[in-house]
Amino acid sequence: MDEDTLTTLKILIIGESGVGKSSLLLRFTDDTFDPEQAATIGVDFKVKTISVDGNKAKLAIWVSIKLSQSQQEWFLCVTLLAMPLHVVWLFYQQDTAGQERFRTLTPSYYRGAQGVILVYDVTRRETFTKLDNWLNELETYCTRNDLVKMLVGNKIDKENRELDRAEGLKFARKHSMLFIEASAKTRDGVQCAFEELVEKIIQTPGLWQSENHGRGVQLTDEDAGVATCGGYCSLV
Repeated sequence: MDEDTLTTLKILIIGESGVGKSSLLLRFTDDTFDPEQAATIGVDFKVKTISVDGNKAKLAIWVSIKLSQSQQEWFLCVTLLAMPLHVVWLFYQQDTAGQERFRTLTPSYYRGAQGVILVYDVTRRETFTKLDNWLNELETYCTRNDLVKMLVGNKIDKENRELDRAEGLKFARKHSMLFIEASAKTRDGVQCAFEELVEKIIQTPGLWQSENHGRGVQLTDEDAGVATCGGYCSLV
């Protein structure tokens, strides 16, 4: 890690298929948007370094989706093909059921994350109602109780909304999450979502200081205040 980088953070982006997780990731990391973006099969990954309040942090950002049984078997095969033979052998020896073998990958995805972005599509209510399922999975597999959560209502550029901002804000407050509405297409709220998430993580030294052998900065009372990021984000 570079000397001027405060810490490296693991950030997850989760939510139902088609809500725009990869589009948000690409808009943030590469400032690009592909209207024909294909659905992510398995896991997508990007790295980006940003500065928040003078603190530089390297973000390792992971996007994942839940897969059908056939997709799980396909992804498992691709994963095993990339492994050394002795690792593949151990993998099979430890768990011989295909479904269970795939599930062993899930805890690794969540393990050690300091922040998570939960995404729903404001034009598809079913993606909002299934957020509880994602929170349950997060609680099951995440190794930290104090990780920072951000709720993002994506695709606000579209006219056929099924959810208004108040519903998202109410859900976020209920589950002690940050909240923002965004559009990967128009850029609205995307940068803010990641910056607010990172700022809150940095304000929680217990999430990252131990992994950096005590390196870090002392935050003043002013640093620990609520930032509004131009009015987009609400800290709840």
